[in-house]
Amino acid sequence: MDLIEWGYLGLFVGSFLAATIIPFSSELILTTLLFNGNNPISCLIIASLGNSFGGLTNYFIGRLGNPKWLLKLGMTVTKLNRFQSTTSKYGHWLAFFAWVPIIGDPLSIALGYFRARLIPFVLLMSLGKTMRYAVVIYLFYQL
Repeated sequence: MDLIEWGYLGLFVGSFLAATIIPFSSELILTTLLFNGNNPISCLIIASLGNSFGGLTNYFIGRLGNPKWLLKLGMTVTKLNRFQSTTSKYGHWLAFFAWVPIIGDPLSIALGYFRARLIPFVLLMSLGKTMRYAVVIYLFYQL
């Protein structure tokens, strides 16, 4: 099935998938829907929600992890403690960058893994993802 044919539901699903570790481009669906005359505000809200739920899924996947596993994989206790203290101190601020291609998904997983605070994570991650889609929509109408 073609997600573009699903309209707003396809945009939500595509945006969700794009925020997980599955390589997928939600911008293609978004711009196609805009090209076909769909409401840009509705597209912004739906894409942002789908992408934010995908990022939240990554966070909870990370929460399933156990720091002892990293020790078994060869990470030193010193490095693990340093990562954990940095994430505890600044972790939720890093969530703003969960929209960045390639690093955003692993970043969300790592923030869950190291138990970054959930509410600031959700707010900052959602803000970053919404701003990215707003820029895409703005650029679409400028070109």
